[in-house]
Amino acid sequence: MKNQAGRIERSDYLDAVQDALQKYVPEEKGRMQSGLFQAMRYSLLAGGKRIRPILVLEFCGLCGGNQESALPFACAIEMIHTYSLIHDDLPCMDDDGMRRGRPSSHVVFGEAQALLAGDSLLTLAFETMLSPESVQGAGAARAARAAGVLAKAAGPYGMAGGQAIDLLCEGKPVSMETLQRMDECKTGALIRAAAQMGCILAGADDQRLSAADRYAASVGFAFQIEDDLLDVEGDSTAIGKPAGSDAENSKSTYVSILGAERAKRAVDELTKTAVQALDPFGEDADYLKDLAERLACRNR
Repeated sequence: MKNQAGRIERSDYLDAVQDALQKYVPEEKGRMQSGLFQAMRYSLLAGGKRIRPILVLEFCGLCGGNQESALPFACAIEMIHTYSLIHDDLPCMDDDGMRRGRPSSHVVFGEAQALLAGDSLLTLAFETMLSPESVQGAGAARAARAAGVLAKAAGPYGMAGGQAIDLLCEGKPVSMETLQRMDECKTGALIRAAAQMGCILAGADDQRLSAADRYAASVGFAFQIEDDLLDVEGDSTAIGKPAGSDAENSKSTYVSILGAERAKRAVDELTKTAVQALDPFGEDADYLKDLAERLACRNR
């Protein structure tokens, strides 16, 4: 799976992340809290696009870093993303019974266990990044900086703050500005953190770090608009949850504000911006350009 100098083949990204996640969250069948580990693994190992860990690995490799040393950090951001999905689905939040084509964690394990599974994944993410092995592999300064970026992206100025704005706006018409601010925090912050972490772990210069951030910000915004389009035009089986739930819940979306055609044009423009942001990386960035275009065409 891995070649020389700590590189991971792009075709092996998903397998590398999946294998590492299974190592970091074992079954622990002999422990009294084995049910908690089962709940953690149920959501964490359920698949998905793994966009965030892929961005960590790809930007690290693109900047000449050791991807093998970045793998714990890639897993950590996936743990935090998964914890957010578990908590978002809870009845006290979005109250969604399906996730990735199967029952949500709280439906299978109960609300209390789902809550603890999310809490455990959040804390395990930082244990994983800041373990002696991870710090030694990445270097203390880079490990601390990358972990700090992820902490800010997950907290009140990032993902958790975005969810708070979402709850505040529930059932109310909101402006484009408010919707964009919410999604910059709730969805965009982790995607931007992933790109930044990859660069940081490789010791990239400020020009490349800034370019990676512009790319990720555009991709994250386009991704959320495309999600709104999928809710209107997508198939429930394909998207892994009931389609049409936004309209049913009277939720303001980019489609309800802009209309479907303008929303699609916005996705296309943001994708072009993302691709252009990669200019400092040259032809080596073709994989990331293709990723941005594939994410923009999930509904086409």
